Amino acid sequence: MVENSFQNRALGKILFGGIMLICTLAGAFSGGREPEPVHGIQASELPLHWQGTAVRPLALSAVEQRFADRFPGRISRLTDGRQIIVLRDVAAPTRMLHPAADCYRALGYRIEGEHLESISLHAGAMASEGALANDVRRCFIARKEGLALRVCEQIEDARGQRFADTSAWYWAAAMGQSSGPWRAVTVTQALGRGSV
Repeated sequence: MVENSFQNRALGKILFGGIMLICTLAGAFSGGREPEPVHGIQASELPLHWQGTAVRPLALSAVEQRFADRFPGRISRLTDGRQIIVLRDVAAPTRMLHPAADCYRALGYRIEGEHLESISLHAGAMASEGALANDVRRCFIARKEGLALRVCEQIEDARGQRFADTSAWYWAAAMGQSSGPWRAVTVTQALGRGSV
């Protein structure tokens, strides 16, 4: 144990000051540059086909564009003429990757019948996305002014692990149990009408 004397306190302060000086000089000689922050993710290719049908990109709506301007990743929209596929790609866990039901509620839709659905029910149709037989996704009906939309979503990590619950994904990613980048897929289809 070190004695609490004037001499030892002065020596401790000198030692601390020397270490701080070394840290300052090391920072000055390291080029003086801060590492650039990562705002998005590496651009990944958008699919050319969805469930065996050719898709084409769509522009983001004004509401989506305002959100995308603050989103820490990339948002893309595609369509095959009968449904809209929204892809949200992120490189780090973020609370801005929230459930699609929240978006629809914010836009004035009433959410009905929210449930988990096994993708194995649609395994033949989902084969182009490489769905596993035990995968689930969250689905619901969104209604507004006579329009009814069927919406299903799922988040997939870099290793193919899938999440139907955004909160479960967030905590798995934040705790290192899921590795990125991640892609959230939201598929919307009008009910009782032709194309969307």
